[in-house]
Amino acid sequence: MIPTQLIDILREASHVAVLTGAGVSAESGIPTFRDALTGLWANYRPEELATEAGFRRDPELVWNWYRMRRQAIAATEPNAGHLALARLGGLVTTTLITQNVDGLHARAGSPDPIELHGNITRVKCADCGIPVDPAPDQERVPRCSGCGGLIRPDVVWFGELLPAGALERARAAALDCDLFLSVGTSNLVEPAASLPWMAGRRGTPVIVINTSDEGQRTGPSIRHLIGPSATLLPALIGAAWPAARGGLPG
Repeated sequence: MIPTQLIDILREASHVAVLTGAGVSAESGIPTFRDALTGLWANYRPEELATEAGFRRDPELVWNWYRMRRQAIAATEPNAGHLALARLGGLVTTTLITQNVDGLHARAGSPDPIELHGNITRVKCADCGIPVDPAPDQERVPRCSGCGGLIRPDVVWFGELLPAGALERARAAALDCDLFLSVGTSNLVEPAASLPWMAGRRGTPVIVINTSDEGQRTGPSIRHLIGPSATLLPALIGAAWPAARGGLPG
């Protein structure tokens, strides 16, 4: 049961900013970053496979780990939470910000999501930065046709800065919105973790949708909905706009 107060807050909003994390994609069957280190990869630490130094040390190892992850993601589909957020974008001005690298928000129909940590389905030259499209599906690390450099995943690795333009857009949305939805994220990984609270400090309502409220902040502008986003998002959006319920999953 969605509290009436939260339904009214969403219905009256004119600009909704949304931050999504790994919990949203987990409901599509995509393992979290560390959960992916099973089987053949169980003997490696994530930090060994997600740093510039690790890539330079053993590029084929890192390339094939990300190749495995791309293949796993390609076999999944956006879930009801992804689809509900895409529908939200057709009902009210929505800025969708994600920490996920799987591209499922775009596949669900959300236009121009802000991908703070990049996109695993894209690759680029590790030296000159030129993108390569589509990502080659091969075991040997491809080489850049321009400079001959190694091709790497277009994701943000440990020790790397987030794309400046994406972070700037995300912060601008947090300061402009009149409702912030934090969905499927522990809100622990900076700088993304600061975005909801940046909005909350201005008095903007923040609705945290997560399977647990452990570690989440509390305050007069923060409300919590505990449960799976694939269930709660369609219910919340459908309650705010009953006429749109037929276009919502679930």
